[in-house]
Amino acid sequence: MPSKLLAAFGLVLLATTAGCARKDSPKAAPTPEAGYVVLATQAAPLEIELAGRTSAYETSDVRPQVSGLIQARRFEEGSIVKQGQTLYEIDPSLYRAAVSQAQANLANAEANRTAAQAKAARYKPLAAIEAVSKQDYTDAVAAAQQAAAQVEQMRAALQTAKINLAFTRVPAPIGGQVGRSLVTTGALVTSGQTGAMTTIARLDPIYVDIQQSSTDLVALRRQLASGGVMPSSATVRLVLEDGTLYPLPGRLEFTEPLVDPSTGSVTLRARFPNPHNLLLPGMFVRAQLSQATVRNAILAPQQAVSRAPNGDATVLVIGPDNKATLRQIKATRTVGDKWLVTDGLAAGERLITEGLIRIKPGQTVRPAPAGSPPSAPPPAPLPAAGR
Repeated sequence: MPSKLLAAFGLVLLATTAGCARKDSPKAAPTPEAGYVVLATQAAPLEIELAGRTSAYETSDVRPQVSGLIQARRFEEGSIVKQGQTLYEIDPSLYRAAVSQAQANLANAEANRTAAQAKAARYKPLAAIEAVSKQDYTDAVAAAQQAAAQVEQMRAALQTAKINLAFTRVPAPIGGQVGRSLVTTGALVTSGQTGAMTTIARLDPIYVDIQQSSTDLVALRRQLASGGVMPSSATVRLVLEDGTLYPLPGRLEFTEPLVDPSTGSVTLRARFPNPHNLLLPGMFVRAQLSQATVRNAILAPQQAVSRAPNGDATVLVIGPDNKATLRQIKATRTVGDKWLVTDGLAAGERLITEGLIRIKPGQTVRPAPAGSPPSAPPPAPLPAAGR
């Protein structure tokens, strides 16, 4: 009987020991899953944002060509006027009288010319038979020519008088939005005065003058000369003062060939359509444009790039043996939501973008395309059955 109790106690002790062994033995950690993207080269426009101010496409100060009193104003302040539309009327009385006088002078000159020409014509056969002296005939011909010249002078004077009469109606030199009137009815204006009567600005299209530092411009031209980048399109977008995006794109017209010595900047001029006059001259805006495009750029998602305290950038890539490899890269600027990598990565490599917090450098991973649903880890191997 004691032998049977001893055997039973031994079996219980063996089962307890085996259970504890299985409970205390550590389980193997599952292989972490790594979401990756395959890198490829692509053209990457280098976007920049620069400050700028709007300016009118055309501006004209309206000034009188003749002197006189303003009889009437023929426009509403702030309205849109057409080219050639009458804006002011100046008292035309003196200029109508000048036209009448010039017409009379012309008629008198034409009568003198007729008489002088008739006299020269009569003297011509008489001079041939020496009935009159040759000198008298020469004087008659000269008088006829002088009379003809006098007619032309009077005709020019009449034309000038008519032009001055037409100038009593002050037209709009350009079409656009007219400003406030700086003179009133009854005011005296003079020809050649320095002060404008009003100002007209053409606002559709409208210019935006953009300021770029000469240092950045020189660096851009060096990049273009090296062949690594190519010129981008001239499309420009505007961000308004309230932070909203102007709906219509513009185009870069030219870059001024001079550097402002006081600011060290160069002016770039862009032209924008402005059909609703949303943009007004003098507004501060931000211009977004791309001056160059990198030909074969490597773009890395921002979530894949880590920064050390000293600013060095690192990423994890999946090697041929499915091991995570730490790689130091150079990424100094962003393009959209990605980093532009200039060194450290190549096309075709698998860059880890998901599951980074579970992965350590040198660790074996289970590659999966980024964005795919997570897969179940493989089952851990069962412990060997004890004998």
